[in-house]
Amino acid sequence: MIGNKYLQQLYDYPDIDASLNQLLELLKYKNKDFIDSLFIPVDLSLCSKDELNFLTKVAALIDYNLQIHKITVPEWLRSNILRFEVPYYHSKRISDFEKFKLQMTNPGPFRARNVYFDLTGIGRI
Repeated sequence: MIGNKYLQQLYDYPDIDASLNQLLELLKYKNKDFIDSLFIPVDLSLCSKDELNFLTKVAALIDYNLQIHKITVPEWLRSNILRFEVPYYHSKRISDFEKFKLQMTNPGPFRARNVYFDLTGIGRI
């Protein structure tokens, strides 16, 4: 069980893309309640494999966005548990060249977790 009500609600979305879009909206507008909730550590030892998989993806996005907004990143988000052994690319159709490009161009919060997003795809207008 994730334990953070916001992250749990996002995890419970039936579609990962909708979940990530909602997360990005919370981060873009610096939702105070959401950001404050991140400073209560999630006990990762209580999370299922699927929950850890989800948290690894969102931890990269959260870390990246908090740094952009110059907000301290909670330590639990940088746990070594929240890292993939094999690179994860959040795109259904991506060439080997694009994968290589993402690995070279994605900022540290993504590379540290082996999670790669197209930065133009996660930008908000």
